[in-house]
Formats: sequence, C-alpha cells, structure tokens
Amino acid sequence: MEPQPEGSERVESNMGGYAAALDYDAELMVRVREGDDASFAVLLEKHRLPVIHFLYRMVQNQGVAEELAQEVFLRVYRSRSTYEPAAKFTTWLFRIATHLALNSLRDTRNEKLQERLDGVSSALPTRQVLDTRPTVEAQLVKESRLGEVRRAIAALPEKQRAAVLMHKYQEMEYTQIANILNCSESAVKSLLFRAYETLRVRLAHMA
Repeated sequence: MEPQPEGSERVESNMGGYAAALDYDAELMVRVREGDDASFAVLLEKHRLPVIHFLYRMVQNQGVAEELAQEVFLRVYRSRSTYEPAAKFTTWLFRIATHLALNSLRDTRNEKLQERLDGVSSALPTRQVLDTRPTVEAQLVKESRLGEVRRAIAALPEKQRAAVLMHKYQEMEYTQIANILNCSESAVKSLLFRAYETLRVRLAHMA
C-alpha cells in the first residue's frame, strides 16, 4: 500500500466524510490552502506541461500558451484561501485554463494566428529517430500528418476545439468537460459530435 503523505490525518479531520473521495491533487490543494507552499510546487510540477500543451493547441502560439499557463497557476495560488474541493482539482484547473484561452482567442480574433510549421516547441517531448533515410522520411510523413491534424483541430470553433482537446488529449469524461465548459453533458456530446464530424470530413484524404 502506498504510504500516506504527511499531514493526511489533518486533511481527513478537516474534510470529514468527504476525505475518502478526495483525490490526491485536491488533497494537495487543501494543504496549499492551509499554507503549505511545497504542495503547490508539487501541483505545479505535475500539471504545468499538460496545461501548456492544452493552451498551445487552443491558441496555436507557444509564447502566448506559456504566458497563459503562468496566469493559470497564479490564479490558482491567489485563490488558495477560498479553495473548496467540490470537484476534481483538474476540473477547476482546466476551467481556469479554458476561460483564459477563450478570452485570449476573442482578444485576437481579428488577427491572423501564426502557424508554427516547424513542429511543437521544445517544451513538448521529442522523438529520437535512426539516422537512415527510410526512417527519416517516414518520420517526416508522420510529422506532416500530425501537423494536418493539429491544424484541422485549430480550425474548429473555439468551444468545439476545447472539448476535443479535453476529450482526446486530456482523456476527460463528458461530466468533467461539462463542468469545465459550464454546460450539460448532452451539450458536450453535441459539441464533440459536430467537431469529430468536421474533422472526419477535413481529414478524409488521410484515411
């Protein structure tokens, strides 16, 4: 059995019957609320890259994504004193990230977004390939196809894009996405159906 983190007894006493359902991230955030900055560092280390990846796919600009991610975690830290674990920590975290991303897209709606055709930034994992021509060519084809998929997702309406990214890349369930987007599960299913149908048509040549 995994050892309980130091201070878990205090969390359980404060949370009462809810403690059994409290996920570890929420438990860490409760500790942050109580003044434990080391727990915030753990949350930052765990979730920083997933948040940047999500924001990058939303806004299609690495610099903006990193700035927005900083703002996300700044808001999390500023809200520590009022935090209540009513939902999963990641639901709260991605609600903040989605709100900031949508606001950023609205602010720049009339500007042409810069496409980064040279691949994802160095913050994302890189793949090592053998230095032989067939393997290199295969990798270039794969990267080209991935680029097409990313651009097709980026072209979706904003809420459809957010829903796809959370469903496909963050592997969230309908309930969590609905909580983040502040809509019903049926609305999420409708967003995803329309998005995946659009992607199916746009990417049909890749089948």
